[in-house]
Amino acid sequence: DVLFLFQVPFELTPQQKELQRMLQLIQSRLQEEHSLQDVIFKSAFKSASTALPPREDNSLHSPDACRIHGHLYVNKVAGNFHITVGKAIPHPRGHAHLAALVSHESYNFSHRIDHLSFGELIPGIINPLDGTEKIASDHNQMFQYFITVVPTKLHTHKISAETHQFSVTEWERVINHAAGSHGVSGIFMKYDISSLMVTVTEEHMPFWQFLVRLCGIIGGIFSTTGILHGFGRFVAEIIFCRFRLGSYRSKSVPLPDGHTSNHLPLITDNSTH
Repeated sequence: DVLFLFQVPFELTPQQKELQRMLQLIQSRLQEEHSLQDVIFKSAFKSASTALPPREDNSLHSPDACRIHGHLYVNKVAGNFHITVGKAIPHPRGHAHLAALVSHESYNFSHRIDHLSFGELIPGIINPLDGTEKIASDHNQMFQYFITVVPTKLHTHKISAETHQFSVTEWERVINHAAGSHGVSGIFMKYDISSLMVTVTEEHMPFWQFLVRLCGIIGGIFSTTGILHGFGRFVAEIIFCRFRLGSYRSKSVPLPDGHTSNHLPLITDNSTH
């Protein structure tokens, strides 16, 4: 496990705030898309790092927060890691935190998550907790993140790697033992690794196959238009034939003996009245 702890100002610089707002906007858009493939290939940074840029005004803000940076190894079973106050004391069921010398009024677990990922780090992928910011409304407040980790294999034309995607649900509450809300103030990450693995493969269509499909589409269009044209011509001929038949309907012609003839008179150039 390699973790580094630095004292830094909690307030961001204008440049860092701009990136923070962009991350939050991307997260709000990704929450509307439920396809894992869309999330994996979604990158608003064009394979760049999603970490905040370095500060440029260190002299304007005094350090009032802690920054934890690094990585740690976890077993492939359900577990948790947390950030809280006090010295860790091991016991058979885990460990406890002794913070008798720290006043509860000095607790402040407001935090910002710039980046959190499982497995191999792949630049450009936006993880669900990147850009998350929580401001504590009370000194004794607990923040919990319940994470479901899904092993994922990526095979694209740019990268081939094994990583882990995850989904997360959040819950926060104020610790008040008098009101029956028990627990320890802090930030808790509880994770569970899925037994299923997702493989995402990117395939490209060969150019010859594209040409064959394009010719098939063009031929289908011509065939369809020919059928429609023939059908329209057939309907038009039926309608015009009816009009022509209506214009040559038979008329009654009186004869000298008092009978009538329903035949049309023969009209020629030499007809006489």
